[in-house]
Amino acid sequence: MAKILVVDDETDLEVLIKQKFRKQIRQNEYEFVFAINGVDALEKLNAHPNMDLVLSDINMPEMDGLTLLSKLSELNPLLKSVMVSAYGDMANIRTAMNRGAFDFITKPINFEDLTITMEKTLKHVRELQETLKAIRENNILKMYVDENVLNFMGSKEYESTVMANENVTATVMFIDVCGFTSLSETTSPDVVVSMLNSYFDTMVKEIIAQEGYIDKFMGDAIMAVFRGDYHLDRALDTALAVRQQISKLPELKEMGGYRPKVSIGINSGEMVSGNIGSSSLKRLDFTVIGDTVNIAARLENAAAQNQILISEACYEQVKEAFQCKKIGDIQLKNKKEMMTVYEVLE
Repeated sequence: MAKILVVDDETDLEVLIKQKFRKQIRQNEYEFVFAINGVDALEKLNAHPNMDLVLSDINMPEMDGLTLLSKLSELNPLLKSVMVSAYGDMANIRTAMNRGAFDFITKPINFEDLTITMEKTLKHVRELQETLKAIRENNILKMYVDENVLNFMGSKEYESTVMANENVTATVMFIDVCGFTSLSETTSPDVVVSMLNSYFDTMVKEIIAQEGYIDKFMGDAIMAVFRGDYHLDRALDTALAVRQQISKLPELKEMGGYRPKVSIGINSGEMVSGNIGSSSLKRLDFTVIGDTVNIAARLENAAAQNQILISEACYEQVKEAFQCKKIGDIQLKNKKEMMTVYEVLE
């Protein structure tokens, strides 16, 4: 239902409008509020902040319509106004338009013309409201969804490929904040969340700097993916930078001297990228899956504090660029065969 404020010192106009638009009023298409001048109009707008349209006369006592126009843009930039006046000379029309009027109608009122003008103006208002709503929702969405996913959602092939997937060669990294689970058992939830968010912020900056993207936050851990040229090298540079930046953070004396440390697992290879979930439920997760991803998670689980573990296949690719130390063969969780693992030092 459109809410319309009519501002006119001619009281018989209220009766006339209620008569001419009685059908729309009964069907809850329009709701009219009436004011006798600009001062009264501002009071009515404060009482009805969700007004869509103002129909205002020009010549009124206390505050005229042109003065009211200059106040409306300050009060609500989305609120549109149509001037309805017997003073239809070009000077008044130009002044009204310069002060933000959407349209101008002269008296005596042609109600057919008024109806068309109102609908045109209300359509414009609805479009502005929908645009603002989309911007707000998009800004909120950006806080929860990675930019790569948003770009995909905005692409032309989104609707047709929403359940499609592709095989990609990439690097996946898991970072866990060591000892945080036990710390959270003795610390208030608001303090825990604030601390964890500050640690995550430090890590995410390094991930973004190397053109990686956050796949998901998992409790006190991060899953990040690197694609494109030198994806493994960039992931290792990120891991070293994260470890260095986290080590610089001060210990928390109020938390028993807790100092954050990370354990990191990295693996590179082929994986499946796509939307995992239920299209009928409208709940999807844009992610990567596969054995390569599982091994990276197992490597992180096997890593000690401040340790970065990679597979032998990764080591062979980066051994000339990064200093690594062979840890040896270890049994990863849910893996039948032993795996040769290396630690990245620098």
